[in-house]
Amino acid sequence: MEGQYMKIGIIQQHNTADRTDNMQRLADGVRASAKGGAELVVLQELHNSLYFCQTENVDNFNLAEPVPGPSTEFFGALAKELGVVIVASLFERRAAGLYHNTAVVIERDGTVAGKYRKMHIPDDPAYYEKFYFTPGDLGFHPIDTSVGRLGVLVCWDQWYPEAARLMALQGADILIYPTAIGYESSDTEAEQQRQREAWTTVQRGHAVANGLPVVAVNRVGYEPDPSGLTGGIQFWGSSFVAGPQGEILYRASDKEEERTVIDIDLRHSEQVRRWWPFLRDRRIDKYGDITRRFVD
Repeated sequence: MEGQYMKIGIIQQHNTADRTDNMQRLADGVRASAKGGAELVVLQELHNSLYFCQTENVDNFNLAEPVPGPSTEFFGALAKELGVVIVASLFERRAAGLYHNTAVVIERDGTVAGKYRKMHIPDDPAYYEKFYFTPGDLGFHPIDTSVGRLGVLVCWDQWYPEAARLMALQGADILIYPTAIGYESSDTEAEQQRQREAWTTVQRGHAVANGLPVVAVNRVGYEPDPSGLTGGIQFWGSSFVAGPQGEILYRASDKEEERTVIDIDLRHSEQVRRWWPFLRDRRIDKYGDITRRFVD
């Protein structure tokens, strides 16, 4: 079967408190990716600022912005200049007191192709996202672009096979996860590595179960806890691209910033699904209990 290749740029970045500098370095990365032939560039979760969810602080709501707004204008101009599709991740201010963790897909002409509001919201020490984000209400729907139908999800969504499956069932060509996840400072080295490998493995499982490539782009580097109550977060990087059989096509460092462009053969997904016709053999007549919280 003849290939249909997509060149995907990923930017794994260490953020600082300087929002302007973060965005400029991202822009430099997008330009470098486009120069390397990228048609689609994926950015990490909440990429404009530090990961502010380490504390519950109402002043952090000042970081939020409307969509469309300043960031979509900034990255829209960049997309139009370079002729690339960009997956951005923003703190969306929908209304006073109503905020979302939102992925925005920007078309190569600079327009907003669509957005996805993070559906699964964690609440753990140093990840107090329920304080900031209302769960998404747009559902799980792929976003059509000039480079393909993108199944965009966000970070904590990575652990839920239902989310990946619903994207696949609606014809997504690829699953994309902007991410911000790292090590808890009090965990042992062995536990930290178990968590990182579990994170990689579950997403590779989504690739296998759905016969689709997966792109996960994580932040990297240390960010202190402003409250001093924890040891901060060492984001573990390890951004990766997996093929439709879960094969690792690329995996970034767990410590360093990286920019790269990866070729993905989208037509290979169809061949894999012919070999492993999981969608054909699903027992949809017996899955009703999946909509229950727990089956007693």
